[in-house]
Formats: sequence, structure tokens, C-alpha cells
Amino acid sequence: MTITINSITAASTATLDETHDPARESWVPGANGHADFPIQNLPLGTFSRSGDMPRGGVAIGGMILDLAALAESSLLDGEALEAAGAAAGPSLNSMLALGAGPRRALRRQVSALLAKDAPERARVEALLVPMVEAAMHLPAQIGDYTDFYVGIHHATNIGSLFRPDNPLLPNYKHVPIGYHGRASTIRPSGAAVIRPRGQTKAADADAPSFGPAARLDYELELGIWLATGSELGATIPIAEALDHVAGLTLLNDWSARDVQAWEYQPLGPFLAKNFLTTVSPWIVTMEALAPFRRPQPPRPAGDPRPLPYLWDEADQREGALSLELEVHLSSAAMREKGIAPLRLSHGPASNMYWTIAQIVAHHASNGCQMQTGDLLGTGTISGPEQGSQGSLMEIAGNGKQPVELPTGETRAFLADGDELSLSGRFVAQGAVPIGFGECRGIVAPAR
Repeated sequence: MTITINSITAASTATLDETHDPARESWVPGANGHADFPIQNLPLGTFSRSGDMPRGGVAIGGMILDLAALAESSLLDGEALEAAGAAAGPSLNSMLALGAGPRRALRRQVSALLAKDAPERARVEALLVPMVEAAMHLPAQIGDYTDFYVGIHHATNIGSLFRPDNPLLPNYKHVPIGYHGRASTIRPSGAAVIRPRGQTKAADADAPSFGPAARLDYELELGIWLATGSELGATIPIAEALDHVAGLTLLNDWSARDVQAWEYQPLGPFLAKNFLTTVSPWIVTMEALAPFRRPQPPRPAGDPRPLPYLWDEADQREGALSLELEVHLSSAAMREKGIAPLRLSHGPASNMYWTIAQIVAHHASNGCQMQTGDLLGTGTISGPEQGSQGSLMEIAGNGKQPVELPTGETRAFLADGDELSLSGRFVAQGAVPIGFGECRGIVAPAR
């Protein structure tokens, strides 16, 4: 069948099939109309239950379909069976390494099994695990983590705080800027955010001091999970870049701004950003995102055209995403009083200056070996107007304009006990909306 959504058809590189049909419903209670995980999503994750070994699963409503059990059930065949069997281990790396074909085959067969009136319902029902009974883990074992800086409004906003006359450095519009982070401190949603200690220097101090960071911040980002990599010395052509991507998650790159201000010159981020990075635990696959692909916003007049290795016409036609992002904050006092979290910001992911394909192609352009399970952060995604910024440093003007909470408390930066939550929702005309699930963390005191 051919489904047309947002002018993208099955002839496009963003392939649509029956799994995206907005009329398809599931027999799983609560799945139809679920804010994040209707049958049109089917994201991949790694979970455990009651001390069992971690294994792969698929989210559907408030349930998890156990892929290890599904692989043993005789309900799958062909590439779908191969993919489910590869997900039976403690991470999804083996399954992701198979590439898009088996992943797509698994999606189609799982969608059919979960669809309303599926004849195998009784057998599949026995393979479902309630999310409330499961512990979520990182979906894949991460070999390397790289964080980019593709949110042009964030780069401009931050640059304006320190370089009002020259906020955006000249290389920004020519090359996707990034730095290598620390994979060992990436954790799934819900992990405690222990306030880091570090060396800082106050503007009026003669010498630096060491202690708990005072200017703790968040960064609203997307995480890009690699499915297949590349050999050392090889490159990934931009036209093939998305073939290497498994899917996306939300990503919060927690930042100690006072530590960052003292240490980042001349080599850039280090201890200010490697103490914790939080990701939502479900990978929303590239297959699920097909209805939400949209043209990359045109560059402003006068901006340079990227070099040929970073330019692909097809990527410009559908390299952006129809995705709305939000950030909410609740203090300990707010939760005690039953006050709803305060929305700090919201805005579209189309505020990314560089596309996902450009990020991947640039990362591999010097022959850097890319590997299954590598995680790439987009960098903070902010908008140009008030209410769309992706960090407290921007919202509060580097501490000069604190945010007032419903309790009367104020925040220039995050306090101990604060809970920060990111959310994202893909919305497009004619498509069923899908989301990432939770990406949250509560700030705990320094140890």
C-alpha cells in the first residue's frame, strides 16, 4: 500500500508502509491514543524485570513486548526473527549492527502482531511486560559519545552573553562543531544527577577554588544512535549517512557553567560536562520517523553553502523533523505541595542549523572509525524568541534574570532537589503523533 503524509510517499528515502497507517489500532489496552507509544511508534529499548538479565523490548502503550521471548515463540520468521534473536542479549548492539533491513522487517511483523484483530493476540499477550514492573537500561552499549553544537540560536544566545559584538564565531556556518564527551557517565532517564565538584574562579577572586558547582544547568538535545559504523580511514557519504542511524532519543547534557567558564579555554568542554548525560531509554527508530520528515529550513541569505561533502539535495528536502520539544522544572517544594511542573521552554527541532545526516557525515569525514552504539548529541536546541531557549543560562540571562516558580522560589540555575524533565512529540498532518517517553533527572547534593 502507498500512504501519503506530508507529501512523502513510499518512493521517498523516508519509506512509508502499513505500519504508519493512521487508521491502524492495537488490541493492547491504552495503546490507542497513547501520548508517546501508539502502534505507529514501536520504539526499541533494553529492560529487565525482577532481577532478570536485561534484554530487548518494544514499547506499546504502557507495556513492553519482550523480544527475547518473542524470538522463541515461533511467531516471527526471516529477518524479523534474526533481529529479535539478536536483541535477546543485554544490549541492542547486535541487533542494531544488522542494519535497517532486519529492523524494518521486525517492525512490520511486530506491528501486525499487535494490530487490532490479530489472530495471534492470545500468544502475544503472554509476552507483554507492564512498564511499571520493568527497569529501563541504556538501549545500547556506548563505545563513544560526541556532542555537537548545531542549535544556531543557542550558539548565538550564549555567544552574545560573552561576545556581544561577535556572538557567532566564523567557522560555525561552515562546519558542524562538536567535541568528544564521556560515554561512561551516560545514564537512562531517572538516574540521580549528583551535583559535580570542580575548580572555579569567581570574577573578583585572585585565585580559583574547588567545591560543589553552583551554576548547574541543563541542555535540551536530541541523541542520535548509530546502527552501523565505518572502518578506520573510511568516510560516510552524506547521501548514505541516515542508513547508519538507528534512531533518536532525548538527551540532556547537564552542565556546570561555573566550571565551564574557568576551564573551557583553550581546549573546550571537559569536567563541566562529563559528570552526567541523561537519555530517554527508548530509541525511536528512523523507520517510525518517516511521516515526520520535512525540509530543512533554508539558510538565511548570505550564509555560505556547505562544502560538497556536507551537501545533499535529498537531505535538504527531508532532513529535518516535525518535532516539538519542551522542558519542565519542578522544585522539591512544588512536588511537596502538589504543584504541577513549570514549563521553562518549548520550540521546534527545526531550529537545528545542521541536519542529522550532516552531523554523521562530518564526524566520519576525516576517517574516524564509527561504531554500532555510538551516541551523538545534537547540542542544545534553542529558538530565537523568549520561551524557546534550551538552557537556563539563556532563559535567566546568565543569572541576571532568574525564573520565578509558582512557590515564589527563583532559579538562575538548578538547585538540589529540582527535577528537570524533557519531552518531545512528533506531529504531522495525517499522521498519528508519537513521542520519546520520559527523560528526567533530580539534582542530588554533591558528595
